[in-house]
Amino acid sequence: MKANKPTQGKGKAKSQKWKDVRGKRCRPPISSSDLNSSPVMAKMIQETVKKKPSVKRLKNKAKSVSDPKRSTPQAGLKKTYTQTNGSSAFAMDSESEDLQDWEEYSQSVRANGLKTVGGKEDVELCRLEGKSLHSCAERDDEKNRAVLVMQKGQTLCFRGKCLLTCLYGRVEVLGFDIEEGQQSYPLYSPASHCPLTVRAVESPDDARDRTEATMMLRKYLPSAAPQKRLLKKVTRHSSIILLEPMETPLTRFLSSFTDLSELFSPPMTELMSAVLDTPLNGLGMIPLVKDVEGLKLSQSCREALNTVVSACRGDMDGFAIVLVYGAKNVGKSTFIRILINTLLNHTTSVDYLEGDLGQTEFTPAGCLSLSTVREPLLGPPFTHQRTPDHMVYYGQSSCESDLDRYLECLKSLWRRRPLSRETPVIVNTMGWVKGFGFQLLVDLIRFFPVSHVIQLGHGGTTQCPSLTPEFLRTAHGYQTHPPAQTALDEFTESHSAPRSYFHISVQSEFQAVGRQGTSKHQRSNEQRELSLLAYLSQLQSPNPGPVQPLHSLTPYQVPHSAVALGATHCEVAPSHIFYAANASLVGLCCLGEKVASKGGPVVLSQAPICPCVGFGVLRGIDMVRGLYFLLTPVEPSTLRKVNCLLLGAILLPSCILTTQDGFEGETPYVTTNYSFDLTGAGKLRVFKGLVRPSQIGTQ
Repeated sequence: MKANKPTQGKGKAKSQKWKDVRGKRCRPPISSSDLNSSPVMAKMIQETVKKKPSVKRLKNKAKSVSDPKRSTPQAGLKKTYTQTNGSSAFAMDSESEDLQDWEEYSQSVRANGLKTVGGKEDVELCRLEGKSLHSCAERDDEKNRAVLVMQKGQTLCFRGKCLLTCLYGRVEVLGFDIEEGQQSYPLYSPASHCPLTVRAVESPDDARDRTEATMMLRKYLPSAAPQKRLLKKVTRHSSIILLEPMETPLTRFLSSFTDLSELFSPPMTELMSAVLDTPLNGLGMIPLVKDVEGLKLSQSCREALNTVVSACRGDMDGFAIVLVYGAKNVGKSTFIRILINTLLNHTTSVDYLEGDLGQTEFTPAGCLSLSTVREPLLGPPFTHQRTPDHMVYYGQSSCESDLDRYLECLKSLWRRRPLSRETPVIVNTMGWVKGFGFQLLVDLIRFFPVSHVIQLGHGGTTQCPSLTPEFLRTAHGYQTHPPAQTALDEFTESHSAPRSYFHISVQSEFQAVGRQGTSKHQRSNEQRELSLLAYLSQLQSPNPGPVQPLHSLTPYQVPHSAVALGATHCEVAPSHIFYAANASLVGLCCLGEKVASKGGPVVLSQAPICPCVGFGVLRGIDMVRGLYFLLTPVEPSTLRKVNCLLLGAILLPSCILTTQDGFEGETPYVTTNYSFDLTGAGKLRVFKGLVRPSQIGTQ
């Protein structure tokens, strides 16, 4: 299966400045390898291939995708209307037996509107639940989909997963605006994270023709009665969305494990708030009542988002480089996802530099990467695993054991970023803001020409000093010291780094802020396992069918002499390296020099800093024939460049080893006869609270 690696066209990169993003732009269609596991997905992909979807992304005010000058169909003429995903297969013919009835009814609605109370439209602006949800949703049982009419300000909070298409108007999810004429988007709302909320927002086109809503309802609902009921709800501020069930290789693979079978169901704490009897039943999503808060953005968070967007739209020279930092569990990852989605409303792409080893966004844990984000992030990290533009495998979920290597890896990634790129850059950091962790933050701000530094806190405090330009003039970093001169002079000169930057403080106000989740799937180690399982799900076939266990897949055979083998997290004796690497996750890396072998295995004495193209499971080692047996979703053309396998401290989830069906007797690689009382049997703990003399007074 092909890995989802973003590709760039040849030739000189086109400017991505805000002022150049005008009019319509086309989004690439979803490939069948990404989402192709159900008839619904197959149909959506087929329609997308016919014609590229037009997506509205303007500098100031958005305009309708459809032609505002279109006229109503005339007698004896057939007119084709552009639908979502670019298809244009719907037509109105005056010879239709019920056309006259619909035209009269549509004209009546346009003339009279909805029933009013006190001169205002009677629209309930609230969470859609219970009766309100029943009255504005209709189900097509034959095709197993539902159509929902939402008024401006109404929200739908849910658990589960679905495919959302905006048929009329505009809705917002995690800061991203989904409008009519765009492609369908997959939404993921698992129990491991805050539930997603779909919010209806005002459409920029005030002169929309309600006839278009009529045609949409006719196309996606089977009979006239439900069509008319929903049309009564439609106003010029309404939005109509299509909700369809969604199954992907990712969801099938995760649900094959017993502990993850209820991942997309409400957790125990939300069962009493679930709305089970709705037209959305059977679509894979469960609405929640208003007792469940959903995602809550504080006022300071909204102001920070507006500040960055305004800066990118012309309030500053060059492009924005935004560094986000804060303590653990203050919402950094969620804030960054919303920031990226908000920026994608205005520009075609956003660059993302991953500096958090423990909670990575696009890769398994233990990686530092540089990615170009072109599609919205409408779910947690494990739902959008992809191959970055550039990646380095550090091999651990924390950098405390080798701070220098951590900084050098980030520097090497930044050097690979083209100097001509003018897209916004988001830099994510770890939640380690004390001791050496705080010094690393000081170094990062000096290394990169940041324009905005956003600090997240909660409870009226920031949990660490504010890294303002004034504070940085006297602060000591791990590698840098006052006066604050960048350690990468060639970077600042090439990127025209500003002499100062904006420091923005954000106070998070969501529930349980500052505390790690205690429910199932909410702990950080569980989320790291979910990301790794999501990456390994790429080994599954994109076609619908039973899940194939990893031990049933055919591995690659790699000669010992063709690749070097090394460990990144500890020193391993050459005689023990095979024992450590067997049945483990390895990074597939590319050394700059050719591997020199005298016929036997090549073992590295120290961990190199080199490009990583993906990961694999070393499922067996044949010492007699000198072969490694490797399972990986990386394409064969890319594997030919790999000449190094790096073993790290990122372990395979135990469910992969304990659910190997088809074996009689003892399960391979699994034992219960193990004592943690033995010397060296447990994990080596490193104390990271040591304070250097230069660091006193900075905490």
